Amino acid sequence: MPPVVTADTTMDQPSASGAALIHGLLANLPNVPGVYRMIDARGNVLYVGKAKSLKKRVATYAKAHALPIRLQRMVALTTAMEFVTTASEVEALLLEANLIKRYRPTFNIVLRDDKSFPYLYLRWGHDFPMIGKHRGSKRDGSDYFGPFASAGAVNDTLNALLRAFPLRSCSDSIFASRSRPCLQHQIKRCSAPCVGRIEKADYARIVEDVRGFLGGSTRDVQGKLKAEMEEAAGRLDFEKAAVLRDRLKAIAHISSRQGINTSAVEDADVIAAHADGGQVCVQAFFYRGGRNYGNRAYYPAHARDADMPEVMAAFLAQFYSERPPPRLVLVGTEPAEAGLLEEALRLKAGRRVHVRMPKRGPLRELVELARRNAEAALARRLADQASQARLLEQLAERFDLDAVPERVEVYDNSHIQGSHAVGSFVVAGPEGFDRKAYRTFTIKDPATGTNDDYAMMREVLERRFARLAREDPERQSGQWPDLVVIDGGAGQLSAAQGVLDQLGIEGVALLGVAKGPDRDAGRERFFRTGLDPVMLDARDPVLYLLQRWRDEAHRFVIQAHRGKRSRAIGQSTLDAIPGIGGKRKKALLQHFGSARDVESAALGDLEQVPGISSAVARVIYDHFHEGG
Repeated sequence: MPPVVTADTTMDQPSASGAALIHGLLANLPNVPGVYRMIDARGNVLYVGKAKSLKKRVATYAKAHALPIRLQRMVALTTAMEFVTTASEVEALLLEANLIKRYRPTFNIVLRDDKSFPYLYLRWGHDFPMIGKHRGSKRDGSDYFGPFASAGAVNDTLNALLRAFPLRSCSDSIFASRSRPCLQHQIKRCSAPCVGRIEKADYARIVEDVRGFLGGSTRDVQGKLKAEMEEAAGRLDFEKAAVLRDRLKAIAHISSRQGINTSAVEDADVIAAHADGGQVCVQAFFYRGGRNYGNRAYYPAHARDADMPEVMAAFLAQFYSERPPPRLVLVGTEPAEAGLLEEALRLKAGRRVHVRMPKRGPLRELVELARRNAEAALARRLADQASQARLLEQLAERFDLDAVPERVEVYDNSHIQGSHAVGSFVVAGPEGFDRKAYRTFTIKDPATGTNDDYAMMREVLERRFARLAREDPERQSGQWPDLVVIDGGAGQLSAAQGVLDQLGIEGVALLGVAKGPDRDAGRERFFRTGLDPVMLDARDPVLYLLQRWRDEAHRFVIQAHRGKRSRAIGQSTLDAIPGIGGKRKKALLQHFGSARDVESAALGDLEQVPGISSAVARVIYDHFHEGG
């Protein structure tokens, strides 16, 4: 829907206060449902809100003195607003959730982990349907069962399921090319329909059993199999009876592996939250067919000043914005505007969705289980953060930093004789590694010489900090590091300091980490600009912290380098190793089974491969473990 009115013209009037700006917009705002965005001077979205009446809702921001301190600050930062009208408040709620997930505004409660859940699926369109795992958008021609809370949960269930119901899990192309049974058949996890080891009708019966079991009809499937087993035993067909007996045992094993099952609900999500230490943990449990498909913890951002009904409402709206809700959602806290939220979920799902907060009985026990898990998970997180905070305080003491760093960027680069050169940094802070903030840089400057680590480091830092200085000169975004850690000694540190001096950047501490003699961990030397290098005690926890940072930076840049190299080659990663031709590559793959196993092989194992000498084994090992 098109915007009703925008305040883009106010971008040229930065001196106008946010409250005055908002007051000037009220005359043109309609008294209809819609969504509004509050925007700062750099064009960043500060807040996304929905309203039954845009005019009445926005008018509350014009009286800044009556707002909480947090919202007063938001209004003061606002230099523009944008508006979208909707047909109803329900549509406004759905649009608000989508925009929050898109922009991740500073003043909204934001669900940070929004990756999709894995499912099991049965794919039709073939005489012998296949079973497998799937993540992403659903496709026609398949039945999906889930969601499962994690890849581990779906893998465990699939492996156990194939022992009970030996369906094929291979692709159609592999199925068509088989001339003999594969390993899955040998370990009794496939009935080998590809080579005619099972009739189509018998396979179809197994497929129907799988559908019934995953659909929640476990007792019906077990009763049917038990009757068939007894019938086979009565005919003295003990071989078939043994197969059915083993299948019944496997079904019982799967059910026990599902964890805490329940007869209180068939399909439901159970969601409860716990707040402590200015943070909130939300636990979501998934029950399908009465079985527990796992749980996952979430930590919504910017929830410190919000009450629990507001947190629950924001979580549910964003959680189900990209995934279908079940018919029943059990919550530990009544969400704000629960009726409106139910209607929004109904509109999205195309059917009735109930959001209930049970007061007693088995359903309340499920909610209480989720709440206890949320409480325990948050306690562990706060303990980890406290430990990490203490380590950062000790780091500041060891290296005489002006303040305890909140954001640390650790830089490294990788190349092979100057080719496919990549630089990168990882980000760490009080909450550990922030993997979403990791970045890679392809070395582009033709003036950067081959094998010139200093030049590569300079290019990466120049690009990183020039962009920061250009896009966020006031350092308000939280993207500026307090401490930059360089993988290298005095030379790399000098190059990094030169970049910051050239750009006129101050207030960013630099720390160089030089490897010890023979690259011994524990004997590193640490360099600060203008100070003598120091070594830390081998048992100092700060040393372990720095080693973890350095190792993570090295792992990340090597991963980026290998990916770039492999894409350039277009083939196996083995093809990039000097001296490895077709015969040696074939010998390695036959011995280890895959290029990935070659990468992780020990030097002694590589030396055992026929045709691979000790010298060649060393080249291979160094290629994957040194990385330039």
